[in-house]
Amino acid sequence: MRKFFPVLVVLLAVSLVTGCGLRRKKYETPIATDSNQPDKTLFDKAVNDLEKSRFDVARLTLQTLIATYPDSEYLAKAKLAIADAWYREGGSAGLAQAELEYKDFITFFPMMAEAAEAQLKVAMIHYYQMEKASRDTTHAQRAEQEFKQLLLQFSDSPFTVEAKQRLLEVQEVLAAHEFEVGRHYYQTRGNARAAISRLEELTVNFPYYSQADEALWILGQSYEKGTEKEHRRRAAEAYAKIVSDYPLSPLVEEAKGKLVAWEMPVPDAKPEAYARMKYDLEHREEKGLIWKTTGWMRKRPDVSMASKAGEPVLTPRQRPEPPAAGSDVSVEAAGPGNSGLQLETLQPSGSSAPAGSSAPAPPPARK
Repeated sequence: MRKFFPVLVVLLAVSLVTGCGLRRKKYETPIATDSNQPDKTLFDKAVNDLEKSRFDVARLTLQTLIATYPDSEYLAKAKLAIADAWYREGGSAGLAQAELEYKDFITFFPMMAEAAEAQLKVAMIHYYQMEKASRDTTHAQRAEQEFKQLLLQFSDSPFTVEAKQRLLEVQEVLAAHEFEVGRHYYQTRGNARAAISRLEELTVNFPYYSQADEALWILGQSYEKGTEKEHRRRAAEAYAKIVSDYPLSPLVEEAKGKLVAWEMPVPDAKPEAYARMKYDLEHREEKGLIWKTTGWMRKRPDVSMASKAGEPVLTPRQRPEPPAAGSDVSVEAAGPGNSGLQLETLQPSGSSAPAGSSAPAPPPARK
């Protein structure tokens, strides 16, 4: 036992040091030089404090550098480091301040390579605060806007590939939100017109949603509740899109049966759609038993079903025209239901403003 005692002492000492928040977290400083100028001394001191999680001290030193040496080569890096200090500190207040600082950096230094990284971190701030589709989608909407902004403003940045995949995951959550509401209106409320309004928007704006084929099926069923010729035509369009755009869907044969029964043309499957669905099915992440049994406890959404082969939609949201108010597809007036789905939190997403290396790690919670 005595020969293991020194080892135990060392392990205990390490755990005490890391537990007290003294573990260094490396902070990259690509523009640092070997200069002994006072502005570099201040910057190095701030970086040292930042790595040791002394965020307030680091920010104070960086602000001193900016005020004292306005022409310093470290000016831009100091402003970015202030934002990074808030980002690393975390917490709702810290992340909100980090977003302001990153936006300020992008405004003053839009041509610097770090501007794209700052925009990525702004998007990730909202990405990591997203909630499940049945809950508030505020952060999901903001994340979508910021990822779009990154891809449009910094299209040649090294973060493009990562941003596209993250955006597909965000759009999976937003589409799931619309799908849950549309399905609820159709199945629980019997309100076909309200379902059409939601599902039309979903299928136009989120073509790579993992359940887009089912959304099209419910959309077609909703249109079938009408008796006018226009309703039959639009239902057929929904079924035809299942056949052409989602050829591996289990609903393809039923959709074809509808078209054949109505003596309408059955489209061919699009080769690119087949390849995309095949790739997504082969690369879909399978969740373990623990995840499946505890998923209901989690606040954050499961984005494992998001497409890995599609291209995210970057254009502003389109709002297709729903059936006229007097249409006979409307069974009852829309309104909050009595089911477990909280429709008061599932409001329309609204239009989105336009807006590699791996993404930043999730910011830690404030201690």
